[in-house]
Amino acid sequence: MDDSSIKRIVDKENPASAHGFLQGEAARAVFWVGVAFSAFQIWTATFTPLPTQAVRSIHVGFLLLVTFLLFNAREADSRSRIPWYDWLLGAGGFALGFYHWVFEAELIQRAGDPNQTDLLVGTIVIALVFEGSRRIMGWSLPIMCGVFIPYALLGPWLPGPLAHRGFGFDQLIDQLFLGTEGIYGTPTFVSATYIFLFILFGSFLEHAGMIRLFNDVSIGLVGWAKGGPAKVAVISSGLMGTINGSGVANVLTVGQFTIPLMVRFGYRPAFAGAVEATASMGGQIMPPVMGAVAFIMAETLGIPYSEVAIAAIIPAVLYYGSAFWMVHLEAGRHKLVGIPRSECPDAFKAIREGWYLLLPVAALVVLLFSGYTPLFAGVIGLACTLVLILGNGLTVAMKTNLLRIVFWLAVAGGAVALSRAKLPHETVAASVVGVLVIASGLLARGRSIVQTMVGALADGAKNAVGVGMACALVGVLIGVTTLTGIASSFATAIVEWSGGNLFFALVLTMIACIILGTGLPTIPNYIITASIAAPALLKLGVPLIVSHMFCFYFGIMADLTPPVALAALAASSIARAGHMEIGWLASRIALAGYVVPFMTVYDPALMLQGDPTVWQVAYVLSKACLAIALWGGAAIGYFMTELNWPERIWATVGAFLLVLAVPLTDELGFAASAAFVGWQWWRSKKP
Repeated sequence: MDDSSIKRIVDKENPASAHGFLQGEAARAVFWVGVAFSAFQIWTATFTPLPTQAVRSIHVGFLLLVTFLLFNAREADSRSRIPWYDWLLGAGGFALGFYHWVFEAELIQRAGDPNQTDLLVGTIVIALVFEGSRRIMGWSLPIMCGVFIPYALLGPWLPGPLAHRGFGFDQLIDQLFLGTEGIYGTPTFVSATYIFLFILFGSFLEHAGMIRLFNDVSIGLVGWAKGGPAKVAVISSGLMGTINGSGVANVLTVGQFTIPLMVRFGYRPAFAGAVEATASMGGQIMPPVMGAVAFIMAETLGIPYSEVAIAAIIPAVLYYGSAFWMVHLEAGRHKLVGIPRSECPDAFKAIREGWYLLLPVAALVVLLFSGYTPLFAGVIGLACTLVLILGNGLTVAMKTNLLRIVFWLAVAGGAVALSRAKLPHETVAASVVGVLVIASGLLARGRSIVQTMVGALADGAKNAVGVGMACALVGVLIGVTTLTGIASSFATAIVEWSGGNLFFALVLTMIACIILGTGLPTIPNYIITASIAAPALLKLGVPLIVSHMFCFYFGIMADLTPPVALAALAASSIARAGHMEIGWLASRIALAGYVVPFMTVYDPALMLQGDPTVWQVAYVLSKACLAIALWGGAAIGYFMTELNWPERIWATVGAFLLVLAVPLTDELGFAASAAFVGWQWWRSKKP
């Protein structure tokens, strides 16, 4: 696959980069549309001035406008300008986004009985959502969701268990367009509130210099160790993934630095790309700020986001621990050294100089885990980043430390005063944003500050396009499954195919997630499999949050699994190595991502479910760590010494026994592990 093909595919996961192909007035138009989009989302999140249906509808209207301005009708076409018909489609979709707001009273009065105008507008908007999604993600998801439309209409004529009573065209449009269970369903609601704010939050932090801080801290901590550059990639990408939530975007940002660094110090280009792809994808499951799917999961399950984050802590640590262990073994096998200490920055000095960059993240985490809604936490976190950018620009111009201290004390004092004010949270958030807007106006002469803010607004909006369009389109599938009840039929079929055996049901779900992931991004993959497979796992006794996490994890692993392996494809454009080779290596490095989900099902204590004791958690965690250590040795071919094939099989069997949760397997697994480690220690001492 040539570089241009890789670039086009990667752009679908990172729409902001497509802006670079436009020139002149077209580029400026897209830029200011993105700024307006972000401003609208901040306004609605802060003041909640509109009904939720209107917010969702206008959100989709903005998504359609940006999509048709950024993406061609045909993938092979260049994008140096915007054709007139794309202006027409984008502007039309944007204008129809106001339909639910303008005609709110009339739509409520005739709820359940749409007129001809409702049907016409609904048909056009749904068609535009399909076309916009096709331009971003290709044909896979539109075809998959499009099949459900004739399924809803032709129910009486379908065979066997697929048959249902059938629904009229007016009922279908009412469900998909006029209600809140179609394209304006829960995924779009989450996209229009939490997800957009957190993507914007990540964009502001990137513009403020967070990537540089993460890289400096990572190099200072582990860059000098054996195989240090790869360990830097694991830590830096994991940290960055907590604020941007996109694995592919993470590869394209952090990977520009880490992949050449790994190659420079002896790692194979393919292995360097695989390390970066693995570490970047894990950012979506790493608390405290996870990827967009976590917010959709919390809203779907009706639980606080903090519960999702707490459940993900141990599996995420195991995932990154596995990646760190793999690169350590690879370095030991090939005698790779670290970066000379003289070339490594001081991690503590980097933190001392850039500590203020961590304040917005700290504020966000405290609010999320203190019971506040993600919407409120996102608004305050975003306000903190604006203060950060303003303060950074001001303190650079201040010649004395005294003035810098006065500025930050004033910010802290204002925050304390607002927190103690007897005002609703929304009013406090509005006050913070209002003060910042006034401050930015007063600082208009500081062009660099304003340009940083406006650039972050534009990039944040464009980065949210892929997520938002996927959420809107998947609403078609959710709306039809809700209307027809087909989801329960699928769940029953999975239970029957597995013969009531939990392991077979899990394998079927894993295969479905990985196959769907060859053509779908993580969000629609999770939504589809969670809608169909999670109820089946629930029938087999798996806790609801564990079953949803199982689907979530394998949706992420699909981006590392060949033949598509989108994260590996992104890494190949930097590493200059074959993306299939990178994909297979990434699958080995990310072994924990394939194994830990099964362990969490058989022992939910790994997700802190079921009120486990400290000893139960410690026991299952020690099993998981030991299994990962053995699997790492088997995969790399090195432990304390080089492993031959009998030793690799021995390690694999020991690890597999530790994963199973049936009588005697733990005892056998610990015995095999102890014998293996003892044998390796003895071999390592031989001359």
